[in-house]
Amino acid sequence: MSWRKLLVALAPLASASSLLAAEGGHSGVATAAEPLFHVAGLPVTNSIVTSWLVAAVLIVAIRLAVRRPKLIPTAGQAVVESLVQGVLDLTSPIVGSKVAKHTFPLLVGLFIFILIQNWSGLFPGVGTLFWGSEPLVRPGNADMNGTVALAVVATLGWLYFIVRYAGPKAILFDIFGNKADKKEIPAVIYYFLFLIFFAVGLIEIVSIMFRPVSLSFRLFGNVFGGENLMHAMSAMQRWGLPIPFYFLEVLIGFVQALVFTLLVSVYIGLICNHGDDHHEEAGHGEKPAHH
Repeated sequence: MSWRKLLVALAPLASASSLLAAEGGHSGVATAAEPLFHVAGLPVTNSIVTSWLVAAVLIVAIRLAVRRPKLIPTAGQAVVESLVQGVLDLTSPIVGSKVAKHTFPLLVGLFIFILIQNWSGLFPGVGTLFWGSEPLVRPGNADMNGTVALAVVATLGWLYFIVRYAGPKAILFDIFGNKADKKEIPAVIYYFLFLIFFAVGLIEIVSIMFRPVSLSFRLFGNVFGGENLMHAMSAMQRWGLPIPFYFLEVLIGFVQALVFTLLVSVYIGLICNHGDDHHEEAGHGEKPAHH
């Protein structure tokens, strides 16, 4: 009975918010990005324009902040170096020391670009400036095409790094190989485990194929949902009510950029981050012999 009363009480509020949204033109963010113009027959959408603007602002801002690197860093250089070192320290234990510096450009690029793209919907003018009848700019990650492109780039980068730094043999063993120790179990069970690990490998192949889907849908769903939430709150009350949700979207934008980057790091580390501890132990064990 209490739930029924609550729903009855909230029904007028939902109707009022829908009416305000319709009257104020706040219909939320369309699922598909709106094309603004065409270049060589290809549509240029408002989400593409936002992505171009974000990329240009990042390039210019970092160049102005760093300029010529100095031994005693300026304030801008210190900020950039702290960000770079923070991402490197975060991802190095995950991907492994062998490939940490090689994968760093991809990972730091994904993190910063996705972060600013996620926050771009909170900037003044986004969704309120129009090119004809269409919004001039729209958050790039609120467009499925943008998140799919990021997932494809991340997957291609993952494939390059595992082939380049692990090799086909290590990849096949990691997916299909028998990880049991032959010395610790009977031979009959050991050889039977080949079938088990092969079946598990087939499941792993399916999961690898779905990684771009999960990466793109997770990012798109959170950003797209956040944009529509902000539109709904602004339609109900333009001043005051949206403010807590701005802070929420700042947090969600950061978390989603971090999750995307860490997942790509984990995918790389699952295959490339093998044997580092053993090599280090072997190295430490050999040192006394030289003395």
